[in-house]
Amino acid sequence: MRLFILAIALGSAGAASAQTAPTPQDATPQTVGDLRGGYQPSAPLFSTPPQPGQPVIFVPNPLTPAQAYPAPAALDHYPLCKRGQFDKCRQRGG
Repeated sequence: MRLFILAIALGSAGAASAQTAPTPQDATPQTVGDLRGGYQPSAPLFSTPPQPGQPVIFVPNPLTPAQAYPAPAALDHYPLCKRGQFDKCRQRGG
């Protein structure tokens, strides 16, 4: 019984080491278009940091969130959803 358990333990340890895959040589990250992405500003807000004692005035954005980030326009036709698809489609039935 002990030999049987030892054989299973050695067999499973050998299989685990065989599952490691080599890393690809070309491991550069893929970027598309703008490197900044999202809503990150294209330039810093200030050219230099504010001086000590200088008043910093906060002015909130007058736009509502719906005005600042409008929803995309609706499609003319929504096809039926395929398996695993959840966006830009409609559910079957009903």
